[in-house]
Amino acid sequence: MLHNHHPDEKKHIFGTVKVGERGQIVIPKDAREVFDIKPGDTLMVLGREDHGIAIVKADRFRQIALQMLQMFDQTPEEPPEE
Repeated sequence: MLHNHHPDEKKHIFGTVKVGERGQIVIPKDAREVFDIKPGDTLMVLGREDHGIAIVKADRFRQIALQMLQMFDQTPEEPPEE
């Protein structure tokens, strides 16, 4: 399996996978290790038709969503006067 990444960036190419008859894929071992994906973990599948699919660990996505929701707890800044 191919795994390339730039040492100064956190970007990876883990290679290719085939989609089985039931729509299943196998996440490459290197990807599971880098992202600490274990059996039983829940993953979210996100997508945008013009960009593709992203797979994110559900607990990490939940953390991001909670941070976004904290914006509602903050008092908005007043716009500058003209």
